Amino acid sequence: MDSKTVSYILKRIVMAVFTLWAVITITFFVMKAVPGDPFASEKAVTPAARAALEAKYGLDKPLFEQYLNYLSGAIHFDFGPSLKQRGRDVTAIIMDGMKTSAKIGIIALIVATVSGILFGAVAALKRNSIIDRIIMVMTTAFVSMPSFIMGSLLLILFSIQLGWLPANGAAEGGLILPIITLALYPMSYITRLTRSSMLDVLGQDYIRTAKAKGVSQRDVLLHHALKNSLIPVITYFGPELAYIVTGSLVVEQIFAVPGIGRAFVNSITGRDYTLIMGTTVVLASLIVIMNLVSDILYKVVDPRITLE
Repeated sequence: MDSKTVSYILKRIVMAVFTLWAVITITFFVMKAVPGDPFASEKAVTPAARAALEAKYGLDKPLFEQYLNYLSGAIHFDFGPSLKQRGRDVTAIIMDGMKTSAKIGIIALIVATVSGILFGAVAALKRNSIIDRIIMVMTTAFVSMPSFIMGSLLLILFSIQLGWLPANGAAEGGLILPIITLALYPMSYITRLTRSSMLDVLGQDYIRTAKAKGVSQRDVLLHHALKNSLIPVITYFGPELAYIVTGSLVVEQIFAVPGIGRAFVNSITGRDYTLIMGTTVVLASLIVIMNLVSDILYKVVDPRITLE
């Protein structure tokens, strides 16, 4: 690894740390600026009881002191106790939710990437054929349809009408529909990226030269065309994970999946400020890290790329 690459990685790490600090800071002060408080929904809370609750959770301290305490805890991934789920720490709630959300996200990511590259390559090789047109029509439809609509349609069709799959994400086989829902949009986008990129690569001079030298069609496609067509896909890899993670917030509600997305939505409706902030920081960290990884992968796929 040359010095320029090392310098670029270090610069991106510093930018990532600054981005996370900005996310923590903005989220903290926005939560404090929201009217009301997490104890407003409590029944018959006396002033004395409210003061005791605020003292218990450190909400009676000056705002800047609360911010410094929270920033110190966030650095060590200690987001404090949940204000609604009494007796539970935010970190524990997030880790429990991530067990399911990570499983759904990783499987959906693999399905979307592999299927998208496969369909995109087939569409490029069968350009202007009926197969190409079918793939393009289907991907256009899936890209245009929001995840909550797609999830609702799949739920009605396969769970209510046909009864093939459970509607509850906590039941056995209940994760199939959420995975499909999360994978359809990125799969369609990757299909279109791969098709466009491969069509461009197939028209390059070095492809014609390889064919003229007698290189087999299989080697031309795998070692030249497909490999060089993956750069736009890698560019989308970070945002793809971001879509799957943020998209799961709605999808997990639709299918009642006990993941981090459902916990995050419930924390918003319940004004569980510490859980909102902790979840936001974790999701932002994943997105920042994956964007950094995708940038580094450029260099792995194509050594000619210079990272600056």
